[in-house]
Amino acid sequence: MKNRLFSSLLKYIVLAVILIFLLFPIYWVLITSFKSNMEAYRFPPSFFPTDPTLDAYIKLFEVNNEFFVYYKNNFIVSGVTALITTVLAIFSGYALSRFRFRWHKWAVALLLSSQMFPVVSRMISLYDLLGDINLINTMEGLILALIADMLPFTVLLMVSFFDAVPNAIEEAAFIDGANRSQILFQIVTPLVKPGMLAVGLYAFLATWDDYLHAATLIQTDSLRTLSAGVALRYLGELSYDWSLINTISIIGTVPMVALFFFFQKYMVKGLVAGAVKG
Repeated sequence: MKNRLFSSLLKYIVLAVILIFLLFPIYWVLITSFKSNMEAYRFPPSFFPTDPTLDAYIKLFEVNNEFFVYYKNNFIVSGVTALITTVLAIFSGYALSRFRFRWHKWAVALLLSSQMFPVVSRMISLYDLLGDINLINTMEGLILALIADMLPFTVLLMVSFFDAVPNAIEEAAFIDGANRSQILFQIVTPLVKPGMLAVGLYAFLATWDDYLHAATLIQTDSLRTLSAGVALRYLGELSYDWSLINTISIIGTVPMVALFFFFQKYMVKGLVAGAVKG
């Protein structure tokens, strides 16, 4: 009995230490946003603001109009990317799940192998390709690049959800006279709504945090998204306004926290399904 109690106590202590380790950076960003810039540079650092202030939030909303341009661009790029990625993943995932064509295994292998290479390894060829069709420094080009980056994982994720739908349901619909499009949109798609939502949320959250594509493909300041805009405008060469930067970080994470808070069960279900069935 004592050994079991000690084991449970040790388990909770380890979990508490891990939780503190993971949440401490978020806590530090939050309290720094309420410090003055002088206090943010103080050494040794203070773990609680000695004189809490909202100056950084006031400065952000009253002075830094560029931030809201980046914020708006981030919503546009993330939303459009998530929508198009979800639609393409539905069609591609259904095709790979239900049809066994000649190159089926090679297509799946190609999607899997594309996840083995880092994003930076394909940026030069991607830049040349978009340059040939005059889409460098355009929001459309950035969206196309992000869709291409999101598709391999999201397609495989949708395949796992379509595989979970029994073929007998579609065969019964065929007997009743339904065609392939009716089966997909009226019968199968409603059954994989959690998967569709998981794919859309994944694409939105991954695109929201993107820096490399935006910093490489966009040069005009008014077209930059949040990550690239903040890095290029608010991070100086000699000194940083840490209070303002941490305030921007807090405001920038609000949509992601809200989405994950309300839809976390779909995210977890989607990622688990992709892990065990893909």
